[in-house]
Parts: sequence; C-alpha cells; structure tokens
Amino acid sequence: MPVPVPQQRDVPAAEPHHGADLTVLVIEDDPAGSITGPELSAAAGTRVRIRTARNLTEADRLLTDDVDCILLDLALPVPTAGTGAPSPSGGGGDHRPEPAPQRAEELAVLTHVLRIAPLHAVLVLTAQDDTELAAEAVRVGAQDYLFRGELDARVLSRAIRYAVERKRADIAQHQLTESGLRAQENARLERGLLPTPLLEGSDLSFAARYRPGRSRALLGGDFYDTVRTPDGTVHAMIGDVCGHGPDEAALGVELRIAWRALTLAGLCGDQLLSTLQQVLEHERQSEEIFATLCTVDIAPDGRRAGLCLAGHPAPLLARHGRPARLLPYEDGGPALGLLPRARWPRRQVELGGEWSLMMYTDGLIEGRVGPGSSQRLGQDGMVAMVNSRLEQGLAGEDLLEAAVAEVRERHGGELTDDVAVLLLGRDPERIRRRGRSAPRPGPAPSAAASASASSAAQRPPLYGP
Repeated sequence: MPVPVPQQRDVPAAEPHHGADLTVLVIEDDPAGSITGPELSAAAGTRVRIRTARNLTEADRLLTDDVDCILLDLALPVPTAGTGAPSPSGGGGDHRPEPAPQRAEELAVLTHVLRIAPLHAVLVLTAQDDTELAAEAVRVGAQDYLFRGELDARVLSRAIRYAVERKRADIAQHQLTESGLRAQENARLERGLLPTPLLEGSDLSFAARYRPGRSRALLGGDFYDTVRTPDGTVHAMIGDVCGHGPDEAALGVELRIAWRALTLAGLCGDQLLSTLQQVLEHERQSEEIFATLCTVDIAPDGRRAGLCLAGHPAPLLARHGRPARLLPYEDGGPALGLLPRARWPRRQVELGGEWSLMMYTDGLIEGRVGPGSSQRLGQDGMVAMVNSRLEQGLAGEDLLEAAVAEVRERHGGELTDDVAVLLLGRDPERIRRRGRSAPRPGPAPSAAASASASSAAQRPPLYGP
C-alpha cells in the first residue's frame, strides 16, 4: 500500500509579520487537521508554516532542520513492531530522564520524538483531565503542554514561541555547561602538568611567573623546573619550544619531565642536553621544531653555578649592592633539534654570598615598548627595567609580578608569546634568621656528580665580579 503524502500548509501571514517565520510540525492522526496556518499567523503576527504528519513514519520524513517546533498529540497510537519506530526502551546513549514506569507506555510516542528531534522544541497535547501525564511529559523533555480544549490561536501561538525560545535557552545552557566542564577538565590537566619545585632542604628562595600566549590556556610551549639532588646541588632550567599550540605545550611538558628524570639520575651539562635533544627528535611533530634551553646547577654552598645555554637568552644576575647584568652567553651552543651532533659547553659562574638569578624566556623581552610600536624591549631594556625595580626594594614574587606587569603595560595589552620567568636567590640574613648559619651537609656526591666536578675543573675560569 503506498504511503500517503502528508499534507503541508504554507499560508502567508494575515498581518505584517514582526519576527522570523516559524515552521511547526504537527503530529496527530486527526484527518480534519484542527491546527490551521491562517489562525496561527494572525495570532503570532508572523508567517507560520504548518506541516502535518499522521504517524511517526511521516514525522521522520518531514522533520527537517527548518522545523522550529513540534506539536505532538500524546493520544497518537503507540508505535508497534514493523512501523519503523524504535521501542520506547531504546535510545542508546540518550541521557534524558526516563518516564515513570506507570507512564512509560503513554509517553512512548514522546520519548521517540525526543530521540529523533533532540534540537527541536516539543509541545504536547493531552486531555484536560490528565494534568499528571502533562507534567510528566515536561519532566521527560517536552518544553510545555497544552490541553486540547484550549487550542485557540492566541494561546497556541504564544505557547509555540515560548517553547522555541525555551529550547534555544536550554541548548545554550547545555552548551555553556559542557564548555565549562571541558574548561575545568583542561585546567586541571594543565595545572597538573605545571612543575612543583623540589627544593626541600635548600636555603635558596624560589619564585616563578608563567603566562601562556594561547587564549584561555594555562600551558604553553615554555617550560621550567627546579630540583635539588641528594648531594645538595640545586638544578634549574627554563626552555621554550618554538610555536604556541597544544602540540608545543605537550612537547614542553615532555622535555621538562625528561630533564627532571635525567637530572635526578645524575646527568648534567652536555650529556644531559644531548639526551634531551634525542627526546626532542623522537617526540616532535616535524623536523622544523626546535627548543631553546638554559640550565644552571648551583653548588651546595650557593656561591657558584654551572651554566649551559642551548640557543637561549642568558640569565640575569643581581649581586648585593650591584646592578643586575646578564651572564656571558658567548660559549652557548645551538638550540636543541637543530644540529645532530651539537655540543653545549658548561661555563662556571661566581654568584657570591647574596644574589638573585633570573631566568626567562624570550616572550619577556620580545614585547613592544608601546602600542603600535615596532621596537622591542630587548635584553637591555629588560635589564634597565629590573634594575629600576631593584632600586625600589622589590625582590622575589613582588619583583617578578612587577616586571611582568610592566612588560604587559608597555606592550599595550596581553603578550602574544608565552612568558616564563624563574627567580632563584640567596640571602644570608634570611638564612641566619632561620637559624642556619651554614648549609646542611648532604650525602656524599654520586659518581656522576664527582665526574662532573672533575670535568668542570677543566672548563673556562669563573665569571667573577
């Protein structure tokens, strides 16, 4: 038997319309078609198109994206096997509330319509004496209900518009909730990937600031870390993977974790950087990806350090009573991932008794010095800025906060590149206040540390005052 062609009424509005056209799909088995377009158009003040389906099979065919609202008669016969409509207990991954057991059969048509039209507003029609069924239909997912006896054009037009707007609000709220949950999950993940300094037992102070260049992100391609090994040496590093996307952020995390593991295993200097380059070469998405890196290892007494630079800006050292200045960078090696058999010399640096050492990524020095200006802050500008803050008596967290804030202010807004800044310091007065007149002795140096110290004796002389 051929499937009857469902009737579709497309009636122009009786009055000038004051809003967007509406398309309503009426699912009822009344052959007379009690819902008419002219009455609705006149009551709504806009053009209303009516499509009528006499069963769920026809509804499936007429349900298109331009349908704004579905008007469903709950008295429609329950679908049976062979009609093409699934059973009410189906739905797979649908998370809508299930009807109460005593109402499941009466709401079988509604649950099917909600599954095939999850983005459409649904109004249900029911008998006037069945308020409980109507309320259960709304709980299950309908936007509103109407009694058959009150189907005048004005009430129906208002109900349709209300249902459409409520559905839009529900979808927007659902999307907002999902977006918020994803943002929270991503924030927890990214926050968990940020480093926790391992400095227990050290007299050095530590402060850090991190600002990713990606919008609404917590993690970028910059990375840093600080650990204290059993021999009392404090190791710190800061690096920058070229690029600003999530792939670069993931690679930065891998390099940071690899650096921590290798450092705790006793590697240092050229041997450590060579191994990190192998990690980079195996994990990067493209051969064009590289990373810059700066590492320092501070002796247990806090007065000397070893410095390795892999294409990275040199740290800034401020000694007590003296202006801050950059450490030497002439003996640095190339960035990781550029040359297969590169070498990274380790230069020894004299720190002194009281000092602050600032390590940073190029995002701090590449900010512009004014909105619309092509001039960059540069290392010289950064040194002058930090010295100005030091003269004001700032130190630690306050110094970093003021420096990053001033860079942003000069740039004229948020920086487009990732920014990471790490500050280590030694204050003998602070040590004395804590009742530590001398560093606590640590375990005997490991074989790897002894070998590193022996090798350091053949390195270039100390960088003194």
